[in-house]
Amino acid sequence: MVIPINVWMWLLAALPIIVLLVLMAGRQWGANKAAPLGLFIAFLTAYFFYRADLSLIGYEVLKGFWSSFAVLLVVWPAILLYEVVSEAKAFVVFRNGLKNVTPNELIQVIAIGWVFTSFLQGITGFGVPVAVGAPLLLGLGVKPIYAVVIPLLGHAWANTFGTLAVAWDALVLQTGLDATPDILLQSALWAGIFLWIFNLMTGLAISYLYGGKTGIKKGFVAVLIISTIHGGGQLFLTQVNQTLAAFIPASIALIVVFLLSKTKRYGQKWRLEESPVMNRDLTGIKADEFPKNMSVHQAFFPYYVLTAITLIILLVGPINDLLSQWRIGFGFPETETGYGFTNPAQEIFSPIAPLTHAGIFLILASLIGFLFYRLNGWVDDRGGIEIWKRSWNKTIPSAIAVIGFIVMSRIMGGTGQTLVLAEGIASTLGQAYVVFAPLVGLLGSFMTSSNMASNILFGDFQLTTAQILSVDIAPILGAQTAGGSIGNTLSPGNIILGTTTAGIIGKEGIILKKILPIAVSAAIIIGAILLFAIIVF
Repeated sequence: MVIPINVWMWLLAALPIIVLLVLMAGRQWGANKAAPLGLFIAFLTAYFFYRADLSLIGYEVLKGFWSSFAVLLVVWPAILLYEVVSEAKAFVVFRNGLKNVTPNELIQVIAIGWVFTSFLQGITGFGVPVAVGAPLLLGLGVKPIYAVVIPLLGHAWANTFGTLAVAWDALVLQTGLDATPDILLQSALWAGIFLWIFNLMTGLAISYLYGGKTGIKKGFVAVLIISTIHGGGQLFLTQVNQTLAAFIPASIALIVVFLLSKTKRYGQKWRLEESPVMNRDLTGIKADEFPKNMSVHQAFFPYYVLTAITLIILLVGPINDLLSQWRIGFGFPETETGYGFTNPAQEIFSPIAPLTHAGIFLILASLIGFLFYRLNGWVDDRGGIEIWKRSWNKTIPSAIAVIGFIVMSRIMGGTGQTLVLAEGIASTLGQAYVVFAPLVGLLGSFMTSSNMASNILFGDFQLTTAQILSVDIAPILGAQTAGGSIGNTLSPGNIILGTTTAGIIGKEGIILKKILPIAVSAAIIIGAILLFAIIVF
């Protein structure tokens, strides 16, 4: 017996996602309120219509809690780092210093919201670029909503080959591409092309958000140069070394963006007074309320520490090999629904290597940063206590939302609902399905908050669908992971990280509503290019 693929079953599978989109984007509900309802609907659908017994659902819930722990291991330390830097009033020092180094306000926003967050995605990932980028943009005077929207858009292009290509490696393993090196390189090439297109779109989108047509006109040259380094560099390296394909271009762009600030076009003080993303009413902390003896480099010290720790642990092979040996995970038995949908037994489900996890990097950076600020007299012991209290209080509502979303996605995936969604689209559209291939990857990232999980969830499905439709599998797989990268802009986990560190918990629906049209448009454009390429070639 197999799960029936019909309109009724498809609508039931889509119902939790539809409810989330309506409540969050339509009714402006916060994630911590919408997620439990979506979870409840997914549970009812799984039990009453997808023939999943309580033991299967229970195991998927446990898997969801474990996956949530891996995300929350980033959420709390990211908040902690923000609170440490905020307590020392270092954000104001950094903002003032960046204005001196880069007098063009649009370039300041691009430097933090696009270039620096891309660099962080190249080495860390796991939502760190959004969690770190949002408060830095707040320090520049960006409105809280846009301080979350901009890094969500800015970092996502590097999601496939960033974090040392973990999402790409998941796709390769899931589809068996490692057995066919030629097709592997072709798939990587297509992914690089699609991600370059998306990268250019995000740079232009950030410029447009800042100042409409004027913002695009002013930032076009910088966007073109940076995108050529980002997208073009990654495209080239996909054929050489996928592990460093995002990290190297992102690092180069970090240098180039400051060189641009020395040019005639961007070296002069410039800002758009009526920019909708900037808060002109708030001047931040007054001049007599932040440390006069703190330099920009001292203000940024915890982020230097974060970068150094990450690079040393992840890129120095012997250190990484040693620290990666300690892995924690739990085993789960095989489960099966009444329709015969099977979840294979797993000796270790989604193991975590604590000593190489991004959360540990953030904790170390927070503690070292606190000690540094403490030795210089910029924070005291009482401030340290307040830092811990604020961090914990901000984490609780985030935890509710993260757990709700991830457990919901586990129930949907473990009972066949996710597969029905994708297969229903493919069987209905036929060869025209290729237009929507990136949207399937996007759906996977939206549901799981992970491009890696999306590639695991839908990689084999995309491969099989391409074979059934008799189309080239390389561009389809490239579109899958590119769509997964785009989906990270909509990832509830990433959005929650941003709203938490930006201090606007409960505004997730507003942010989703602003990003949704951009993300879906990008996925459809890539899908249209994919269809054209398949028809022509």
